[in-house]
Amino acid sequence: MEASVLETILIASAKVAALIGIVLTACAYSTLLERKVVAWMQNRMGPITAGPWGLLTPLADGIKLAFKEDLVPDSVERWTYSLAPIISFIPAIMAFAVVPFFGEYNILGFQIDGVISDLNIGVLWIFAVTSVAVYGIALAGWSSGSKYSLLGGIRSSAQMISYEIAYGLTIVGVVMLAGTLSMQEIVAQQEGILSWFVFKQPLGFILYMICGIAETNRAPFDLPEAESELAGGYHTEYSSMRFSMFFIGEYAAMIAVAAVGVTLFLGGWQGPFLPGFFWFGIKVFALMFFYVWLRATFPRFRYDQLMAFGWKVLFPLALLNTIVTALFVVMDWDVWPW
Repeated sequence: MEASVLETILIASAKVAALIGIVLTACAYSTLLERKVVAWMQNRMGPITAGPWGLLTPLADGIKLAFKEDLVPDSVERWTYSLAPIISFIPAIMAFAVVPFFGEYNILGFQIDGVISDLNIGVLWIFAVTSVAVYGIALAGWSSGSKYSLLGGIRSSAQMISYEIAYGLTIVGVVMLAGTLSMQEIVAQQEGILSWFVFKQPLGFILYMICGIAETNRAPFDLPEAESELAGGYHTEYSSMRFSMFFIGEYAAMIAVAAVGVTLFLGGWQGPFLPGFFWFGIKVFALMFFYVWLRATFPRFRYDQLMAFGWKVLFPLALLNTIVTALFVVMDWDVWPW
């Protein structure tokens, strides 16, 4: 019994350490991906100085931020000011706890699956932890003692309320079709490409991606930062590693939205020929590329347009998608030939 418990603890600890390392590395190189892709779309070269093809740019950025002076204005509320970046960063990491990255493999005699915790309420877990991140942004805006930061925090709170309802409804359709809240079970039901839920919930997938972009305050929905209006918004008064924690949290949230979207709509790690973790990585990369593509393509919304789009377009469409899906499930209609 003791050996079994020790084995479980060691495997779980190794999974957590590997997950944190992979996510932090992915966050670092997501910044390079964004700068390179935007540069390519604007006919520029992007970062090329640090390392071959600029591959060491994230490392150079991290060293630079670590050695920058941590300036704290006199007007801040210090405890909340220091706590806000942590509140914004940790929930994005916790969301990955229920995301299955691959199936079962035998590694060094241990049977290991690609999920840290296969909760039977995995979808609810993701909503619970990711909705906490907005508190970090709101508290950062309030505690900084700056009108620009305060406006950014208020915008983020209002934006979250506008999109969170539609965001939740986009996933309800998948949950009704799958009949479970377990992420592992949802992936298991998408074994073949034609059984991916994106083909049964195309509108749900489109709305999920739009709401996910708004939820993570990314362009064209980056009103809480809005450099041209708020000089950086909620993180205006932050510097050094506190500043970097906000951005690590933002990129981790982007990767989490992409990973959950892959799990719920695109078959998770399922795919032919290649190992599961390769397929999972390829799909997440494709959605991250979509994030960057939108930033390079669309201008920022006006704030009144943003709120109207959330309440008058996304919410009614998400509600309609949920009602129609519920009708098909209750009436046991099957219009998908696959």
